Amino acid sequence: MKILAIETSTDQASIALLLDGRLIEHPVPPRQGPAETLLPAIRGLLAEAGVGLDALDAFAFSAGPGAFTSLRLGCGVAQGLALGCGKPVIPVGSLDVLARAAERAQVFVVADARMGEVYCAPYQMQDGQLQPLAEPVCCAPAEARLPDGEGWFGFGSGFRAYPDALLPALGVGLAGFDPSPMPRAGTLAQLAAEAAARGEAVDPADARLRYVRDKVAMTTAERLARGGKA
Repeated sequence: MKILAIETSTDQASIALLLDGRLIEHPVPPRQGPAETLLPAIRGLLAEAGVGLDALDAFAFSAGPGAFTSLRLGCGVAQGLALGCGKPVIPVGSLDVLARAAERAQVFVVADARMGEVYCAPYQMQDGQLQPLAEPVCCAPAEARLPDGEGWFGFGSGFRAYPDALLPALGVGLAGFDPSPMPRAGTLAQLAAEAAARGEAVDPADARLRYVRDKVAMTTAERLARGGKA
């Protein structure tokens, strides 16, 4: 399976090629923003691997939740490349990518959603596979809740952005946390290959993003109410 994966759910975008088990991953240079650097980075990655677009089986992209503009960019690039080659696309949830990278049996993923909120979802190992126990939600950090039980491991940028609110809200069920990880295209590519094997690749025209939160900006009054500036 040959897959090009595009991860743009955060400011730290990355791309990866999965070539029949061989994985090549590169960050997308942030100098001018992903819009100006994504396509050149993809061309460079393909040239390094000695692979043409027509040789790929599918194009995977981060379906979110995450940064709205960047998600749309990644999805649009994947759709455009796939349409040009007559190949399918594979949407992969950004929280799924984080959960897989944690390498834990019980993971509570919490990503910074900005605007004083977080995206979160619980994952648990079932029959040898890490499975989501609920759909991702967007909420204030103090409103995040763990499933019943103990031994949950927190994973994601939300713990770096809002530790003072998250840790009391999650309570004794949280056994530890790592605030440093960001979704990576290499992990996305591996999840995409598994999804393709399950028959989950779709026509580019049918690709959809998972925004979770529809509202992308606050009014001045809302910013002030949260301690921001006018």
